[in-house]
Amino acid sequence: MKIALIGYGKMGKAIEGIALQKGHEVILKIDQPNLNEFTKDNLSKADVAIEFTGPSTAYENIKRLIEFGIPTVSGSTGWIEKLDEIKNLCSEKHGAFIYSSNYSVGVNIFFEINKRLAAMMADHPTYEVILEEIHHTQKRDAPSGTAITLSDQILEKIKRKKQWVNELSENPEDLEIISQRIDTTPGTHSVKYSSVIDDIEIIHTAHNRQGFAAGAVLAAEFIKDKKGIFTMKDVLNL
Repeated sequence: MKIALIGYGKMGKAIEGIALQKGHEVILKIDQPNLNEFTKDNLSKADVAIEFTGPSTAYENIKRLIEFGIPTVSGSTGWIEKLDEIKNLCSEKHGAFIYSSNYSVGVNIFFEINKRLAAMMADHPTYEVILEEIHHTQKRDAPSGTAITLSDQILEKIKRKKQWVNELSENPEDLEIISQRIDTTPGTHSVKYSSVIDDIEIIHTAHNRQGFAAGAVLAAEFIKDKKGIFTMKDVLNL
């Protein structure tokens, strides 16, 4: 499989390493110094593009890739208010697109556990729920995309919570997300239900970027030669 990497920071390099280990070829690496090479002609040689950039550039990058007709895997966070626009464009162009706030296999299993636990806790208002996410100091968005996904899943099941907030709150309708940025921490997410009697807590702790990179390559393998809009649930058959 021939892969184009859009974004060649730490995640891009980790994805490249996994892709090469699996026998794939990285034919194009786009980053700030060579944006002039982000062209339809160059991308036409790729079977799939993997996009990991930042909140300010992701939307335009993904839009261009879909307009170029390139199956696209995106893991950029901080831009998802425009996700529906991208999905509509993908449908209009009969393209292929996967977005996930986190490509780690473990995190996607964690998502499924979170949904199940939230459904079970919905009828137990004596338990208060709070989320915490910890990442490295270079992460530019807060809360993390993973924390937002976890929060949205909880809000869907627990109707007494109306919206998430990225701070402590005295409003019982707020779902609190506490964000911390600590040196080189790859990523920790916890969801905690607390009552006067006991606590119930689920935690996912990433030890490095390899899990995210491996999942992104897995998604690229899945989407090659496909048409449509997919999620990691499709990739992992969850």
